[in-house]
Amino acid sequence: MRLSAQDRFIDWFQSVAPYIHAFRGRTFVIAFGGELVTDGRVVELAVDLNLLAALGVRLVLVHGARPQIEAKLKAQRRRSRFHRGLRVTDDVALACAMEASGRLRVEIEALLSLGLPNSPMAGAGIRVASGNFITARPIGVVDGIDFMHTGEVRKVDAMAIQRRLQDGELVLLSPLGYSPSGEVFNLGLEDVAASTAIALKADKLIFLMETAGVTGRRGELLRELTVKQAQALLARSGASESDVRLYLPWAVRACQQGVKRSHLISGHTDDALLLELFTHRGVGTLLTPDPLETLRAARLDDIGGVLRLIEPLEADGTLVKRDRALLEREMNRFVVLDHDGMVIGCAAFYPFPDERAGELACLAVHPDFRNQGAGERLLREIETRARRLKFKKVFVLTTRAEHWFVERGFAETNIDELPRQKRALYNYQRRSVVLTKRL
Repeated sequence: MRLSAQDRFIDWFQSVAPYIHAFRGRTFVIAFGGELVTDGRVVELAVDLNLLAALGVRLVLVHGARPQIEAKLKAQRRRSRFHRGLRVTDDVALACAMEASGRLRVEIEALLSLGLPNSPMAGAGIRVASGNFITARPIGVVDGIDFMHTGEVRKVDAMAIQRRLQDGELVLLSPLGYSPSGEVFNLGLEDVAASTAIALKADKLIFLMETAGVTGRRGELLRELTVKQAQALLARSGASESDVRLYLPWAVRACQQGVKRSHLISGHTDDALLLELFTHRGVGTLLTPDPLETLRAARLDDIGGVLRLIEPLEADGTLVKRDRALLEREMNRFVVLDHDGMVIGCAAFYPFPDERAGELACLAVHPDFRNQGAGERLLREIETRARRLKFKKVFVLTTRAEHWFVERGFAETNIDELPRQKRALYNYQRRSVVLTKRL
């Protein structure tokens, strides 16, 4: 039966409800380059930020200004100088950076002030706070090159920013820092964003980039990385695009110093920010201190996740429909594959000690995670449990997945070889194939 547009909307709205609850009161630091302003993408970003603010997310924005500075230097027929991805900021470049940042800040504040009726920003009322929250120091001379007015973050006034956030304001930071002696320094966008996220103990640091995210050797998008995996990728010579090499080290640093999640996503894809935050797979690269996926014993509160996996398979006849009360009592027999708080796979183990055999039952994997090794992990865990009990074999009854099990070492056997208790319960109408694997 085809769902109506109304039903699809309800399904979608229900699917994002857990994220809405999880994000309320959380702090996100979102960084984007001046390219988004040049390309006119900040209008769409402002709409997305309005939605996040309405949901109770505390937002800190950090904008870049590189293309705007480049344009001003070109107008004065001055050359840009870079070393290790950072601008060498002389007096003229600093004046251009200050002018560009000031203008950008006003433009962004104006966009966040939109509130026309019958528009996504209607009734927004976002208040924006800016200020001298960043204390900086000069980088000095590196590799024999004097960076002059280029600086690095020395301190972030986290308490002052927190007060603004608690008052319901959005904090906007420019890539400029100030010294106690009144000097102004041109800073890297990524340094400001990561240092602010660390100081605030932010829940998320999000970089909006030119590319879709971090890619692998074959150009495929890497949707998830641990800090260790990201460090290995960065260690490979020539790995990844230039903006990934610029932002990824700072995303790693943030996760190492207390930020729970870092995201690297495209700033030029429609609705990329919302798709990254409100869908389980996202659209970019998610960086975490530790792996998101864990295999563990099921708990009673996993029953909802297990039901979401097995109900479609029960409906199409792949699995036998289980009594819900019995399923709840038998949750201690299940193992689940947990992906960032979502149950994406499950399997049950029923021991038959007298015959030194164990049954693998109710193996199910979420459609989005099939063909990625989830089923194999669950199978190995059931086999490990059987070996711990010194069982000689594991068996499974199936009507649809015979080939999958055969490819993993199972062989078809006769019904008579089932444990006596299981044989008495065999459903001859389903005509399930009996497959056994010797351990």
